[in-house]
Amino acid sequence: MQSVKPDRMDTQQAEELFNNSYERVSDWQSSAAVSARSNEFFFRFYEIFTAKSPEVAAAFRNTDMTRQVRMLRQSIVYLVNFYATHNADDFLRRIARRHARSDLDIAPYLYDLWLEALLEAVAEFDPRFSDETAEAWRMVLRPGIEFMKSWYEDT
Repeated sequence: MQSVKPDRMDTQQAEELFNNSYERVSDWQSSAAVSARSNEFFFRFYEIFTAKSPEVAAAFRNTDMTRQVRMLRQSIVYLVNFYATHNADDFLRRIARRHARSDLDIAPYLYDLWLEALLEAVAEFDPRFSDETAEAWRMVLRPGIEFMKSWYEDT
């Protein structure tokens, strides 16, 4: 099978690549307990993310990272749901409002750092990671990220 250029990937290919990759890094289908490897992935993401900017590092300085990882897992699910439905539910709207300038003041450019840090973690943990995998993650998460950015100036 011929490799697909990232800019020519169709929706179905992106969804399949994303889902398979997310399953490999997060063990989202594992039973009751979350696997240690999955926790390593999410904690590694935060190591990478906080190293990207002093602003990010300061924002997470006194954060309960175990709780933060739980919220990240949930947020990814809601971003994927936004991609699938093109509809923001109450949770995503609440998070967007919380991240707006009038509350936590999460500047729009920080979402780009967030995504790049996430992709760096995926690259470390997904043995099948490729440029196409990265593009699939971007395609699936970008609509929700753009939604979050759009709320920055809203009060």
